[in-house]
Amino acid sequence: MYIIGINAYHADSSACIIKDGNLITAVEEERFTRIKHFAGFPKNSIKHCLDTCDIQLSDVDYLAINRDPKANNFQRFLYVLKKRPSVMLLFDRLKNRKKYQSIKNILNKEFKEDNFFGEVINVEHHLAHLSSCFHVSPFDEACLISVDGFGDFASTVWGFGSNNNITVDKKIYFPHSLGIFYQSITQFLGFKNYGDEYKIMGLAPYGKPKYLDELKKILLLKKNGVFELNLKYFDFHKSNYRYRWDTGSVYQDDLYSSQLEELLGKQRQKDEEINDFHKDIAHSAQKLYEESFLNIVNFLYEKYKSKNLCISGGCGMNSVANGKVKKFSKFENVYIQPAAGDAGGAIGSAYSTYLNKLNKKKVFVMKHAYWGNSYNSKYINFAIEKKIPNKNNAFEIKKINNVNVLCKDVAYHISEGKVIGWFQGKMEWGPRALGNRSILGDPRRKNMKDILNLKIKRRESFRPFAPSILEEYVKDWFEIEDKVPFMMKVYQIQKSKRELIPAVTHVDGSGRLQTVEINQNEKYYKLINEFYKLTKIPILLNTSFNENEPIVCKPEEAIDCFLRTKMDILVIEDYVIFRKS
Repeated sequence: MYIIGINAYHADSSACIIKDGNLITAVEEERFTRIKHFAGFPKNSIKHCLDTCDIQLSDVDYLAINRDPKANNFQRFLYVLKKRPSVMLLFDRLKNRKKYQSIKNILNKEFKEDNFFGEVINVEHHLAHLSSCFHVSPFDEACLISVDGFGDFASTVWGFGSNNNITVDKKIYFPHSLGIFYQSITQFLGFKNYGDEYKIMGLAPYGKPKYLDELKKILLLKKNGVFELNLKYFDFHKSNYRYRWDTGSVYQDDLYSSQLEELLGKQRQKDEEINDFHKDIAHSAQKLYEESFLNIVNFLYEKYKSKNLCISGGCGMNSVANGKVKKFSKFENVYIQPAAGDAGGAIGSAYSTYLNKLNKKKVFVMKHAYWGNSYNSKYINFAIEKKIPNKNNAFEIKKINNVNVLCKDVAYHISEGKVIGWFQGKMEWGPRALGNRSILGDPRRKNMKDILNLKIKRRESFRPFAPSILEEYVKDWFEIEDKVPFMMKVYQIQKSKRELIPAVTHVDGSGRLQTVEINQNEKYYKLINEFYKLTKIPILLNTSFNENEPIVCKPEEAIDCFLRTKMDILVIEDYVIFRKS
């Protein structure tokens, strides 16, 4: 049995396919279109799923989508009755809903050579989020939470999972949203692109919670995990608000009203220098988000007394808040799959269909994130011959077939301060580079962060880089021991070790760690281990292989990025490309 799951007509469009309950592949459309957070129909992703399984669309039994136009209609009706929004606003919403209701027709239009004869399953947005985490987790039972902007008229949902079943206890409906609160502050601080919230996480440790009292006038915390927005500070719920993604790129008007500026002060312009005021706002917003999030988390624990927690939704990407759960709650085990945001809804809709609707037995646990494209030696060799300009003998190309020799050689170059583009195996699922589409550096070098930010990533200097650490050494380097294979939690680095790895130690002493096991990514493990043999440091600096673009997908894109930046060495599988000058 084949089930394709999709996230469509929303940011982070994606697709996956499961066969008899096992995940075969999962990819995000942005990797093919090269448009960040692509928000259209995931045609390329669906084609990749079909090609990977060597099947036709007609062989697929179900297509599941993480939207249900009929969900929460009573709450929608009450809101319309009470607020009486404009006709144009209602028209836009109905137009968008129509697309979800005609997925089968759209699918057959996009794939004219082959028709889909199976059944389309609409899965409520937040149910898909909960399923995307719980149904691929190692848990038989767990507390569940999904937090994001909005989906199917809700922003936050929590409940409990037991075996195949998910019970929803609470929904917080439009217009109240933790995601909207955080995104509004992100826009206020001059970061206007969709998905820029991670920049606030990076900026927050530089500030102090000076504006916490002011922000508590905007986000109102109540009992039992419940919260509300003070709507006088927002515009997104009004008739003139614009949200567009017709070209694939997501555009949003400012979510906040002029009264937010009256409360906090003047908004930062895009190119304006970041000052202490901006840092303090970021810190205050992150702190208030954590307080609200932990209110939900602790309420859930007190209700169910489970030791397990699954976190999903776009706000599940707030790795700083995720890292606070083990410290400030009684949960012992926290699972977050690598695409916690809307892309993950593709997996959630597929597994909700398989386990809930069809009542099948669970057979799969997501232990790694390597579910995307891979390329053979013939393809890579052709790409290198096509792309590498060998005029004046500017590059040296070596092929090292022995993986141990390769890792030893590359580890040596990293220890000498070289910046490495590392392209291996299957592409990662989700927004984090986890050792297959990564740029790697020496965490011991104080200047490595600046080198990467200014010369390669070309991004804001305050943003940190992540440490990839051999799992068995976590207890020796971090204050909390945990398995974090998907880089979804931030923990404090031990004070005695911070000066040893300054390039991956953030200003507050933290690191967004990735733990690496040999049975999850053998080659990456061996590389880090070879670096450890040379330096006694079981850690590499790891950042995504890109330059203000989606993470590279194809070898050609990796080569292009290598050529236009200041990377020293590019490693594509067993091909090693050196700059001579």
